[in-house]
Amino acid sequence: MSEITILVIEDDPAVRRGVVDVLEYAGYRTLEAPDGHSGMDLALKANFRLLLLDLVMPGPSGFDILEALKKKRPGQAVIILSARGEENDRVRGLVGGADDYVVKPFSMKELLARVDAVLRRTCERAAPADSRAIPGGNVDLRGRVLTFQNGRREDLSERENDLLRYLLDSNGRIISREEILRNLWGLDPDRTETRTIDMHIMHLRSKLGDKNQSLLATVRGKGYRWTP
Repeated sequence: MSEITILVIEDDPAVRRGVVDVLEYAGYRTLEAPDGHSGMDLALKANFRLLLLDLVMPGPSGFDILEALKKKRPGQAVIILSARGEENDRVRGLVGGADDYVVKPFSMKELLARVDAVLRRTCERAAPADSRAIPGGNVDLRGRVLTFQNGRREDLSERENDLLRYLLDSNGRIISREEILRNLWGLDPDRTETRTIDMHIMHLRSKLGDKNQSLLATVRGKGYRWTP
């Protein structure tokens, strides 16, 4: 399975399912949203390398999501998927920050070729911060390892690494268990009872040497917050 995650925001369930199935068959991880409301939330908060974005859907439009991404996540790789093939729409999408524009109906073979091309063009731009400074040391998110100024080193599991990246990217925002389950674990929080998040938080604190929760704090009844 590829380490690359692709977010698909598409309101047509048949098209969305087809795109997601093809991407997963090709080895990508996927996140998906069926409308502009949940799409905007995932686009601004989730961890992904590429966004496949419909333009016309309930809630915020694809253009609204593009505008928000331009402000909060400049440089995010985006391919627009739309039945609107008029020149003005294509130009507006590309000027708004999209890397490519695919007009429906399209073949899945063509889509995978476009995905591959955009990922190759944007690979350096899409992951500029694989190394992050943390109090007392550094985290290498590509190598999944914590190193500290006193010489201590801690390897991170894939889930621990993804969770730490998500927390670091949250800019001090409180992250609920439900958000983690949905965006990182790919589980429906309404249908899932699990203590796995608590265990991963506990393991991260141990590896960070954060006994007093000065870095990774629990906000009672709400979730977790990274507070460097």
